[in-house]
Amino acid sequence: MHKSIRRLSIRKRDRRLLLDRISEALNINAEEKFGSKPKMEIIEIGEEKIYLLNDKPLLASLGDIIFPTLLFKEYMDCLPKVIVDMGAVPHICNGADVMAPGIIDINGEFKEKALVAVIDERNRRPIAIAQALVNSEDAKVARRGKVFKNLHYVGDEIWNIIRTLLR
Repeated sequence: MHKSIRRLSIRKRDRRLLLDRISEALNINAEEKFGSKPKMEIIEIGEEKIYLLNDKPLLASLGDIIFPTLLFKEYMDCLPKVIVDMGAVPHICNGADVMAPGIIDINGEFKEKALVAVIDERNRRPIAIAQALVNSEDAKVARRGKVFKNLHYVGDEIWNIIRTLLR
């Protein structure tokens, strides 16, 4: 089923609210990062949204969760890293959540519901953005079950729309 796609400009009066929401969600100063009056647009695909800030698709949201896209390198570099084995990569890139047996290493500390970058072991490149279902201490000792909820991954709808935008 094909979802409808809408592209909307953010009104000036709503810009401040969105910058505040981004700052709170990502624990950054969005105004400092993007400017006090950035050009802002939203691309809506069902309940998913892609936020264009100064014409760059740097953020997305699913429901109430705002997260960086895989192109927001500056922010991705600051996130805790979850390194997964190559056997887990095709599953994660098909939307599967990150399971404990596929995790090789965890770098950084985080709390439950924090965002993490999922990195493949061979290329050491981000393949997904995920939300922690447990804190870092519990994630490091988990031996089975889901540990991270997959929010955005290489090859998903957000990724494909971003690639279309950048052409």
